[in-house]
Amino acid sequence: MISSKESKRATSRPSATDRKGGEERPRKKWSRDDTKGLTAALAIMLSWAASLGLLLTAPLTSIFWYWAIPALLLQTFLYTGLFITAHDAMHGTITPSRPMLNNALGNTAVFLYALFNFKKLTTKHWEHHLHPGDPEQDPDFNNGIEDRFDKWYVRFMMNYLSLPQLIGMGIVFNTLVYLADVPVLNLVLFWVAPALLSTVQLFLFGTYLPHKTPRSGHTNPHHSISNDFPVWLSFLTCYHFGYHLEHHEHPRVPWWRLPAVRFKKVDPGPAFVLPEDPTTPSMS
Repeated sequence: MISSKESKRATSRPSATDRKGGEERPRKKWSRDDTKGLTAALAIMLSWAASLGLLLTAPLTSIFWYWAIPALLLQTFLYTGLFITAHDAMHGTITPSRPMLNNALGNTAVFLYALFNFKKLTTKHWEHHLHPGDPEQDPDFNNGIEDRFDKWYVRFMMNYLSLPQLIGMGIVFNTLVYLADVPVLNLVLFWVAPALLSTVQLFLFGTYLPHKTPRSGHTNPHHSISNDFPVWLSFLTCYHFGYHLEHHEHPRVPWWRLPAVRFKKVDPGPAFVLPEDPTTPSMS
């Protein structure tokens, strides 16, 4: 006979199936892609946190100033990686078999980046994927009139930033200065400046250059092109975000696999087809 304790313990264990809508669906097995995605995400997030913690407490002596600019550039690169991690989460590619973990990592990354709301940002990002190049429905597109970098960048930023978000960043800044006793110069150099510079990096290599209208016009429905950078330069500029046409054609491919897709080393499967009348973003 099975005791009541054993029975309770048995029923409390997670089953091999997930219930949704009254139906039982087999749980997806943990895959190599899950391991790689999780490793990449944690490596970037932990490197960002460790670097930021070190730089905010580093004394700005005359010797340290030799390292200030390289440190700022490194932190900018890690900030960009933080957003790329959140971006992968928007596509469900950090841990494809574990959506809850994927979204938790995305929430964390985008909040650390600039107090963004992951759900709202995901909705806007999929509007970009579903309506590329539409001046009315694509939040990343310019006004359809000109491709000037400065005006497009300002419009891009205004589409994503909010007043509560800016107020929140101000509260964090003052809390670190007056309660945590972090030097203002350290905050400006290694927290404020890298965050702002990373937006320029993301916009330049992930929006402006890929979506700027070529002289001959766009030749694909995604209104996107890819650069021809070698893999090492593609990684340093924006975590392969410059292989942008491949990203739009295969939005379920994580950033670290884009070079293999770009240079035809793997078969990513059928390309993403834009629906004629998209109403809700699809993660599939």
